[in-house]
Amino acid sequence: MALRNVVCEGDEILRKRCREVADIDDRVRTILDDMIETMRDREGVGIAAPQVGILKRMFVIEPEEGELLEFINPVVIEEKGVQTSDEGCLSVPGLVGTMDRPEFLKVEAFNRAGEKIIHEATGFKAIVISHELDHLEGILFVDNAKEIREAAGETEES
Repeated sequence: MALRNVVCEGDEILRKRCREVADIDDRVRTILDDMIETMRDREGVGIAAPQVGILKRMFVIEPEEGELLEFINPVVIEEKGVQTSDEGCLSVPGLVGTMDRPEFLKVEAFNRAGEKIIHEATGFKAIVISHELDHLEGILFVDNAKEIREAAGETEES
């Protein structure tokens, strides 16, 4: 595993739609491992491939310590409700914004073994997944936040 550089706002890669992962191979698994290490090193709760300079549809999250989830080629199959929260981003350091996100998400994806999985998420986990899904579409939280302000010691999400 290796730490990767986190791409910051202003880099055009963050504004591009990611391509599907064609083959889940050792290279993809190495990238996932590197993303996990980078996310934890930066004290984030999620990180998407474009944030480490890779235009592939995959991300990892750890909304609670020990609850590590990996998503390859994720597709939202259901979402319900609205919740409002403050969030930050490893790629937009120093800023926090108030966002509306789904209260419930059901996402189909593949895991590192190439198996199809379905994740259901509510609350904070749904916020984190929604945030990372936006990264795969070239969207940053600052694009849709109701209020953006300096972080002032608040934790960055992903």
